[in-house]
Amino acid sequence: MGDGPTRRRKLLNLALALRSYGDERQVVPRLQRLKELGWVEEIPTRLQRMLGAIDMLRFFIVPCAADYYRSKGINFYFHTLLRFLDDPASLIDPTGLNSARDTIIGHVLQVVHANPDYDLQLLESFPDGLHAMEEQVVAILGGTHPRAASILATVEDPEYHDRLLAYVREFRRRQPMTASLVRENILDDDHFRVLERTFGELPRAMRYFSKLPKSPLGAARHLLSVRRFPLHLAEALYTERPARVGT
Repeated sequence: MGDGPTRRRKLLNLALALRSYGDERQVVPRLQRLKELGWVEEIPTRLQRMLGAIDMLRFFIVPCAADYYRSKGINFYFHTLLRFLDDPASLIDPTGLNSARDTIIGHVLQVVHANPDYDLQLLESFPDGLHAMEEQVVAILGGTHPRAASILATVEDPEYHDRLLAYVREFRRRQPMTASLVRENILDDDHFRVLERTFGELPRAMRYFSKLPKSPLGAARHLLSVRRFPLHLAEALYTERPARVGT
């Protein structure tokens, strides 16, 4: 957890994240900015976003991460505990729409992602999001980041940050990606590929959320009756990234 000031900062960030969770006054302007930039076609309702976050967590994030950790010989539960101790706020918001800029960046730095595109696109909801992302990757590699020790102790692949820096720079230049950062266990599994197609990028995830029930009764029925990923709501094929408006 770190020294006294570090522990207080982490608890403060967690308290702020919990307090702002679902606060439409903070979330809607960010979603509107993402829509203006071309990352969101239709803004899902609050209930659809809540339901989508649960589906993203239970169908994609947890099973894909557990499989990846198993392939690396890492205990999923212990590693999740380490991540929580390093940054509690980063684990309570699957969509990231209620999270502060640096919480999202810390999460990207801390975890080898199934696909980091979702979070990089999400960071464009902040005017300086991608700039800060690049700066903090550079700081991690240079050993000057204030969380460098804890992040390097928990990240699953010691070469991840080198690849991430090159990827972020290409993303910022709006150039076609020369290399994918989709995690290897996703590429090796047909079912995980379908899940990544649906949740791995912000536009596709928001399309999925927008297909979910809008009423409380429909949401309850979905949660109680849908036990496996609903393939009829999946992205059938990879789609081109939307044209991005310069910032």
